[in-house]
Amino acid sequence: MSLAELQVLIDERRLPPVDQWQPERCGHSRMRIARDGTWFYDGEAIKRPEMVRLFSTVLRREPDGRHILVTPAEKLEIDVEATAFRAVAMHREGQGRDQRVAFSLDSGDALILGPEHPLRIVDPQSRSSPRLLVRHGLEAELTRPVYYELAEIALADRGVPPGIWSSGVFFPLEPAE
Repeated sequence: MSLAELQVLIDERRLPPVDQWQPERCGHSRMRIARDGTWFYDGEAIKRPEMVRLFSTVLRREPDGRHILVTPAEKLEIDVEATAFRAVAMHREGQGRDQRVAFSLDSGDALILGPEHPLRIVDPQSRSSPRLLVRHGLEAELTRPVYYELAEIALADRGVPPGIWSSGVFFPLEPAE
């Protein structure tokens, strides 16, 4: 599938308008997303991918950094150890400034790196963490193999600083100052 075809599928996808829901009823969901992307409820791993996918569609991040599951009736906090999603595969078309880079997420979502889905490198205690903006403040951390694939492309381009072009935007592969 070409990235143009992928973009059409992304654009046609309908997600709940969680950014518009502001219910008063609040609490904690007793759920957690582990660093490796495993979802838990009451300490037990959620084994059904369909359930994880459903929950991921009603997830958002609040301005204060908290992650919540939200419906029109209630919002429930969920503990997230690193990021809500992981980028598990990468595909690119083109070269240099004209290339586009797409990522598949562990939630089944896909996105194309660019102005709406920028890449940033955070440096939590000297462990670089490459992250993509997904939606509603949510981020996906690149898995190590995907990051190495991206870094290999950046190093082959010999740019200073090393980075990657996608959708006409340059993303440096180093932490922001």
